[in-house]
Amino acid sequence: MKKPKLRELWEAIKALVKGPYTSKFPKVLTVPPKGFKGRPKYSPDDCVGCGACAEVCPARAIDVEDIVESKGKGIRRLTHHYDICIYCGQCEKACITDKGIVLSDEYNMVLEDRSKALETAEKELVFCERCGEIVDAEDHIKWTVKKLGPLAFANPNALLVRHKELGLLPYSVGKEEGTLPRVDHLKVLCPKCRREAIFEEQW
Repeated sequence: MKKPKLRELWEAIKALVKGPYTSKFPKVLTVPPKGFKGRPKYSPDDCVGCGACAEVCPARAIDVEDIVESKGKGIRRLTHHYDICIYCGQCEKACITDKGIVLSDEYNMVLEDRSKALETAEKELVFCERCGEIVDAEDHIKWTVKKLGPLAFANPNALLVRHKELGLLPYSVGKEEGTLPRVDHLKVLCPKCRREAIFEEQW
C-alpha cells in the first residue's frame, strides 16, 4: 500500500480546518460572477413592445400576440418562455432601447410546473381610426417620436400619438364608410388607409 503524498495530506488537513471547497447551494445561493448570462427579464418601463427580441430568438422562446379586447382597445403581449430559452443574449443585443429586455444574474429557476416558466410584458395598441386595424404598440410609436425628434412631425401618426401623450389631442377610433376626405389626413391610420387618403387627395 502506497503512503499518501505530503501535498494531499496537507490539503486534507486544510479542508478539515477551513471546511469544504464546494458551495453550500441550494441552502446558500451562490453569487454568480460578473457577465453571467442568467434569465432574460423584461423592463416594464423600457420595453416598447416592438417585438425585435422575438424576431432574433433562435430558440423561438418569445411569443408576440396582439389581443383585441374591444373596439379600439387591445394589448400586445410579449411572452418569454425561459424553460426553452438557451440564454444566448440575442434578445438583449437586438433590443432597440438597450434596456427593454436584459440578461439578469438569476439562475435558480426550478419549477414543478413548466407552464409557469414564463414572463410577460404588455403594451397598449394603437388602432386605425377608419378601419380599426392595428397600427402598432403605443409605446413603440412614442419611442420612435423621441428618437426622431423634430423629424417625427412629418409622420401624421407619430404626431397624433405625441399630441395625445401631451394631452393636446385625444383621438378616438371609429369606422367610417365612403372615401377618405382631407380631414382624414389628421387621423391615426393604418398604411392601407393612409395610401387611400393620399390617393383620394391627389385625384
